[in-house]
Amino acid sequence: MTERYETFTILINRISRNIKKIKNLEMAEYGLRSSHISCLYYLYKSKNLTATELCEKCEDDKATISRSLDYLEENGYIISETKNAKKYKSPVTLSQKGKKAGKEIADKIDKVLDDISSELSDEERTEFYRCLTVISNGLDNMVKKLEEK
Repeated sequence: MTERYETFTILINRISRNIKKIKNLEMAEYGLRSSHISCLYYLYKSKNLTATELCEKCEDDKATISRSLDYLEENGYIISETKNAKKYKSPVTLSQKGKKAGKEIADKIDKVLDDISSELSDEERTEFYRCLTVISNGLDNMVKKLEEK
């Protein structure tokens, strides 16, 4: 394949852009944005997490997670368990409204993943995720090497 760079970067960018669009379109009725979806999803799956843990799970920076949590708290989706001086170490849980939204988000994610991969066999899906993990790990290693220079 002679156009590996073009194919790789275009497909990765297109996938990322479409994921954000799907998140935004599917959650518009809630007034939620793409960054809010991941927080609600991981809180729904984990029951409670700190902002630091959400940064790790969502692969987002502190500022993005902080803004998302502020929005979600102001709009009644989450409850901060303690008003600790170290906000990033305080566990956050879903309110009843957040649990309902979290379940709907998880259900929509499952449906989207089923729909987009319906033409793949279980073996193909497993191999796809294995390859994607290898690529992601390779990129992580490359970044670490470049940062060490």
